[in-house]
Amino acid sequence: MNANWPARLAWLSAVLGLLVALIVFAPARWLADSVTSATRNQLQLVNARGTVWNGQADLVLTGGEGSRTQTALPQGVQWRLRPRLASGVPALGLRLMAPCCTPEPVGLTLIARLGGGEVRVEGTRSQWPAELLIGLGTPWNTLRVEGQLGLQTAGLTLRWDRGRASLQGEAAIEAMDVASRLSPLRPLGSYRMTLRADADGNTTTLDLQTLSGALKLQGAGRWVGGRLRFEGAAEAAPEAEAALGNLLNIMGRRQGPRSLLSIG
Repeated sequence: MNANWPARLAWLSAVLGLLVALIVFAPARWLADSVTSATRNQLQLVNARGTVWNGQADLVLTGGEGSRTQTALPQGVQWRLRPRLASGVPALGLRLMAPCCTPEPVGLTLIARLGGGEVRVEGTRSQWPAELLIGLGTPWNTLRVEGQLGLQTAGLTLRWDRGRASLQGEAAIEAMDVASRLSPLRPLGSYRMTLRADADGNTTTLDLQTLSGALKLQGAGRWVGGRLRFEGAAEAAPEAEAALGNLLNIMGRRQGPRSLLSIG
């Protein structure tokens, strides 16, 4: 046996031990930096502590690079990340919890593939403060929306392949007792937005309807070529036209008592 073999084995063991330690004890800030970079500074995990695998941080939304607006989620978020198999391929299982907003942890499965990847969201129900959106900048920092946003899904899958994204599943967002600092009328109303994606992943539709309130919103849209095209309208109940006139002027193009909403 080569006389240098014990020394080489010791060095190899030390290097392997260091690599294992880096993987197991990778600091949470590494994950935080990756999230900030991937979202172009719009979603930030601030004051991250713990490890990549078990950590917590303050969650902050901003308008992006150079933006002066930001909002923080009360009590921040906590996560647990573990390697696993999904449909026979290596994946990461993520359990995400926000003490203020998730009665149970939100389960996600992250799968990386050549030229793309996949995110699977398990069935979940959660409720978030609408004020959090203000941090994203225009138009939210103008509307200054208040209220509660309830998110519910029986399962949702987002896939992307060589820059092309597709969605499968269904999700609903309910905006309850919505108010805006641009109107003295409080609340304006409650609304439901339903997202539906066909099994083939090629057709995704969006439907907006009013549940209650003086501000009536309705509309429909679909994703075409990766872009959202949405057409709708906002209208005040007859007794609230004076109180909602300024808000309707800001929301879209006026056409008589209505404000036309258009995206894309």
